[in-house]
Amino acid sequence: MAAVVSTSSLSQLNSALPRSSCPKLNSISVSTTQSFFQNVNSHLTRVSSSRSGACRGVVAMAGSGKFFVGGNWKCNGTKDSISKLVTDLNSSTLEADVDVVVSPPFVYIDQVKNSLTDKIDIAAQNSWIGKGGAFTGEISIEQLKDIGCKWVILGHSERRHVIGEDDQFIGKKAAYALSQDVGVIACIGELLEEREGGKTFDVCFRQLKAYADVVPSWDKIVIAYEPVWAIGTGKVASPQQAQEVHQAVRDWLKTNVSADVASKTRIIYGGSVNGGNCAELAKEEDIDGFLVGGASLKGPEFATIINSVTSKKVAA
Repeated sequence: MAAVVSTSSLSQLNSALPRSSCPKLNSISVSTTQSFFQNVNSHLTRVSSSRSGACRGVVAMAGSGKFFVGGNWKCNGTKDSISKLVTDLNSSTLEADVDVVVSPPFVYIDQVKNSLTDKIDIAAQNSWIGKGGAFTGEISIEQLKDIGCKWVILGHSERRHVIGEDDQFIGKKAAYALSQDVGVIACIGELLEEREGGKTFDVCFRQLKAYADVVPSWDKIVIAYEPVWAIGTGKVASPQQAQEVHQAVRDWLKTNVSADVASKTRIIYGGSVNGGNCAELAKEEDIDGFLVGGASLKGPEFATIINSVTSKKVAA
């Protein structure tokens, strides 16, 4: 997924929020963030794929569901810019065999829902942990259903590492959304230092377990693997790096949930996906689609990413 938290946005958050209101946010300094992104440029550790030498013919999806592409618009857009984006998407030629969702900011969901082609569903960027009530600033699943949302993005790295949501809190959100028949795009992914420390699988499996411990069913879950070091930095996991983690996630599901869930659950990749790199990523067997940030704000480029499903039919 592309555009996320910049150094300037963290600075604004640190200055705007009371120092006692979000302990985990308080621990994030601008200098730490600058160092983080500097490290991304100089210290990315390439993980060799266990399948890198494998010889495959025609590449097919390991998951049995349709290719899935989500566009996370994050905290971007105005009525005018979103109207232009919707017009571009409505006029795009999109491959039919793809499930596509977009996630506008809450205040624009109704505008998008009322003007976007019905080929594309609406997802929310977040939801509350249970039924609505005296929870200032939160949005309930019931409200999201009421305005036509079919999906919600949960566990995104910005919610984890900026807002301070932990694994168990995110798992409970997912369980409640699913109990109300709203699909969940369940995000997982490691920080740069966790990858460099050889903890990628440990982190991803821990986050997966928090979902698995509480969700009533996996029928409406899409897992989005998003290495945090690749979100909004322009750094993309190589197809082999992404495939290795996707394969490991599918193996984890087979061992810890069931072979049926491992087969049916779509595992999509997010992390600076764009029109230039999507085709090569899509060729990997266990990459079942994408969760896209900045590139989803550009209609023609997002259409290119959606249509990268055709790469599944081509030899790697």
